[in-house]
Amino acid sequence: MSERWQDEQLVVRGVTDARVLDAMRRVPREAFVPPASRAEAYADRALPIGSGQTISQPYMVAVMTEALRLVGSERVLDVGTGSGYQAAVLSVLARDVITIERRPELAESARATLAALGYTNITVIAGDGTLGSPEHAPFDAIVVGAGAPRIPDALKSQLSASGGRLVIPVGPPEHQMLHVVTRDGNAFTDTPGLGCVFVPLIG
Repeated sequence: MSERWQDEQLVVRGVTDARVLDAMRRVPREAFVPPASRAEAYADRALPIGSGQTISQPYMVAVMTEALRLVGSERVLDVGTGSGYQAAVLSVLARDVITIERRPELAESARATLAALGYTNITVIAGDGTLGSPEHAPFDAIVVGAGAPRIPDALKSQLSASGGRLVIPVGPPEHQMLHVVTRDGNAFTDTPGLGCVFVPLIG
């Protein structure tokens, strides 16, 4: 796939982190969409992946990933595995990725796809993402690929106390704002940013 899509969709809109751009270049997005959609895998929009879920628009994946400010040593929680694309991108940028999916059929499919592609630092869990994964906490970073009416306390509590970062869309189903929550001890800083629309976070 030509890298021109990155220039047209990501760089021109302000995505500048070279590690994020490299990760998205290395992960074959076409492997994470249904066969009938593979010609559109790099289109500038979300695509259906079955079970009423979508694979996020490449730009949104890049923005959310960049906001985590990963350097390579982190343990990351990915809420809403879907087809596994976000987890794959994160796995290139972090030490360990725990990804959780509410729908067992999607979790199993993502697990098979990620294994077939050779990703070895990703653990796929079927469960309620709003509860996080206490047994794997704390997390240096958490990213949520679904819109929540409010920020789940369980996810905030599972952030590392020394600068853990949570990126999550918050708001009503028709429109959310991307929030970045940073933890410093028992204090949390919540910074809203980009407008977005995600499938609802259920739980």
